[in-house]
Amino acid sequence: MTRVLGIMSGTSIDAVDYALCEVDGRRVVLRRHWQAAFPAALRRRLHDAAANRSTTYELGQLHHDLGRFYAKHASAAGTPKAEIVGLHGQTVFHEATRGATLQIGEPSWLARKLGVPVISNFRAADLAAGGQGAPLATMFHERVFASRGKHICVNNLGGISNVTSLDWRGGSSPRITAFDTGPANMLIDLAVSRATKGRRRFDRNGAMARRGTLDERLLMRLLKHKFFKEKPPKSTGREAFGEAFLARITKHAPRVSDSDLVTTLTEFTARSIALNYFLHLRSTPDCVILCGGGAANSALVAAIRANLPTEVITCDSLGWPAQAIEPAAFALLAWLRVEGKPGNIPETTGASRAVLLGQIASP
Repeated sequence: MTRVLGIMSGTSIDAVDYALCEVDGRRVVLRRHWQAAFPAALRRRLHDAAANRSTTYELGQLHHDLGRFYAKHASAAGTPKAEIVGLHGQTVFHEATRGATLQIGEPSWLARKLGVPVISNFRAADLAAGGQGAPLATMFHERVFASRGKHICVNNLGGISNVTSLDWRGGSSPRITAFDTGPANMLIDLAVSRATKGRRRFDRNGAMARRGTLDERLLMRLLKHKFFKEKPPKSTGREAFGEAFLARITKHAPRVSDSDLVTTLTEFTARSIALNYFLHLRSTPDCVILCGGGAANSALVAAIRANLPTEVITCDSLGWPAQAIEPAAFALLAWLRVEGKPGNIPETTGASRAVLLGQIASP
């Protein structure tokens, strides 16, 4: 098996996750997971870039500073050296309907420090083939979580929520559907940061959501967003459900208290997931496996369980830390690129064909 280091920083823009995996044709085995939190100044610059508040000069500098940050934390004591690195990078723009995506973080700094090939810029090739450039963790979900005779859904709760439906109730392989469902942690995090003037960046254990009262009228208005009815393949990001979206909410609902807003946005996330399942999946899954940072928010997990008529568990119960799933997925994609094998599934991204994903930075 090949040792591959997967690196992921998601749309929540809070930290970088590293997953050292062993990968072969059918298996992905996690050997070590660690995390590096973004320093406050770097986090602010990343938020500015994602919110279109950076100049080209600032973005160029940030691209290299972020690459150096990835490299600085890419080694952990006691772990063997990786043979390949898969770097997702930080998404600062993703608008598939306009045929554009941008993940920053110069990979050459990693290649130089670790002395191994670094695969990055995974989404562009799928986009050029007519796809959404997302979701790309689908192949990993299939290899790790598919179960013969069952319909399993893997739902990642990052800044954005995305689901992979693995329906293996017949045939030699599962029927796969995958798409973004809308917001997950992003709006909740932004509301908490706004309420605390930046002292807190997320709702730890859902404590703030539990204090508030659901604003059902506001919730019903939010659930009318056109994205939810769009048919897969589909993807979304901060452009649709980020700072501008929250600003519109607070402008049109100025009397909603901070805690009530967090409560309502938590329920909004849960119900939008359930709505997408109802509209776009062929059947109710036998089990939903939650992963990503949102799986640690017990209020959000409870809301999802209340809205889905099926078993809901977290990936931690299956031996996979919630934050390790996404970097491990890009470890697999890096291995596939080096092996000359396609990494996208056209039926889920909307691409015209299967393509090699990622560009290689040599040491």
